[in-house]
Amino acid sequence: MPTQELEELRYISYESQDAIGYITLNRPDKRNALSYDVVAELKQAFEVAEDDEHCKVIVLRAVGDVFCAGTDLASIQEQALQGVGYPDHLSDSAHLMQLFHQIYTLKKIVIGQVQGHALAGGCGLATICDFAFTVPDAQFGYTEVKLGLLPAIVSVFLVRKIGEARTKQLLLTGDVISAQLAADFGLVNFLVPKEELADNVYRFARRLCVENSGQSMEITKEMLARLPDMALEDSLRYAAQLNAEARSSNDCRRGVEAFLNKEKIAWD
Repeated sequence: MPTQELEELRYISYESQDAIGYITLNRPDKRNALSYDVVAELKQAFEVAEDDEHCKVIVLRAVGDVFCAGTDLASIQEQALQGVGYPDHLSDSAHLMQLFHQIYTLKKIVIGQVQGHALAGGCGLATICDFAFTVPDAQFGYTEVKLGLLPAIVSVFLVRKIGEARTKQLLLTGDVISAQLAADFGLVNFLVPKEELADNVYRFARRLCVENSGQSMEITKEMLARLPDMALEDSLRYAAQLNAEARSSNDCRRGVEAFLNKEKIAWD
């Protein structure tokens, strides 16, 4: 995608450095709420990052005190005043669904750098990342049921991530939980001091870039996304097929040769 198209983004920025692509929510005055246009720009930015040959791992981060407050409720109120009906609401829902599916199935690893509260759809955005780092004072919650809304799209991914019991607890109560409890539940992977957040994310992303085969990470991510929908015998055949394909790859030959020669390999 041409660079000039990226320069037209209003709410999102994208840059690539040290093989890390940074997608940044930049709507702090609205607590980085997810309007239709914000979701569209996120979809565009992830598409660009996926195709960026200088990017191996993606970091999703935000400007301001809040990571993301969820859906822009002002836009929902405006739609109600305009008499918007089911077809338009379905289009809006499909728009967000496509973003979540895009991130979940993206070829590259996505790391959430959650520097502040992540609520409702914003918590969903953090949930869908492959890894998430956050800070002790951040809060997490799927608060939709308190507003007459549904945490519908994220539920598909959340139940896979943390199981049915905890998914029910979070989605049916709408409770806001601490960063520590979010880590205990498996919503986030790493809890670090706020002043060390960016550095920790950078070092982790660089470790993935240098120590791991990009091809192997891509195929492993795809495999983990597909396995839950397969019967046992089908999943085993699929896994065996992928294993055989990996053994035939240039990355495998390169990695095995370096290991046997006691050489340290740098994948990026």
